[in-house]
Amino acid sequence: MIIEAVVFDAYGTLYDIQSVAAITDEAFPGYGEIITQIWRIKQLEYTWMRSLMRRYEDISIITRDSLVYTLKILGLKYSAPIFERIVEEYVHLDLYADTKPALAALKGRKLAILSNGSTEMLNMLVHNTGLDTVLNATISIDSKRIFKPSPEAYTLIESSLGVLPADVLFVSSNPWDAIGAKSFGLNVAWIERVTPEAIALACRKSDVIAPLTMFKAIRMQMDELGLEPDWRIDVGRLAERSGIIELNTST
Repeated sequence: MIIEAVVFDAYGTLYDIQSVAAITDEAFPGYGEIITQIWRIKQLEYTWMRSLMRRYEDISIITRDSLVYTLKILGLKYSAPIFERIVEEYVHLDLYADTKPALAALKGRKLAILSNGSTEMLNMLVHNTGLDTVLNATISIDSKRIFKPSPEAYTLIESSLGVLPADVLFVSSNPWDAIGAKSFGLNVAWIERVTPEAIALACRKSDVIAPLTMFKAIRMQMDELGLEPDWRIDVGRLAERSGIIELNTST
């Protein structure tokens, strides 16, 4: 097997979605974490619902709609400037600390993003974080008007990069995305950013489950769907992670 292209998911994989909590907590002290978690949960649910209903709207609209929902159900009043400031954070997300070293280690192969993000949002995010000088392509599902994990979304890799699915390594920290890509026929590495053991430990330490712990339990764990990624990347064990990168790129 020769891996000719490595394609990454963006949100939650290269970019830390939780980094928006700083701005939400500044705008609504004490509510930052709960806003961030409900917002992300509803954002994902809206992409899946719109795909199933065949009523596509790009992610910039879905991101706004899911934030409106979140603030409304929490009973939080907001002004237009505050709302816009929070939404704007989606084009200024923090990169994970392992993003640039991983991309540098993979130099020499085609590198790309395939994301549910809109073309405009992704281009701004990639430019703002300097990845536009590293990536060969930033691919939005906009042209297909359907979100991952629909198989139609993953066809954009071959049409954009000219690489067959068998020669692509797809990398995502989102379990639903990893399984969607595996079902489509891509080689898949799942970045396991949090372990079940860590979640269980957090739950045992308190009678009240924190919003972030709940989010990790329902959105960051591999689902039971009869499919598994080809590799799991444990970000807590750098030596193993480096070995997996070598396995996927030199065989």
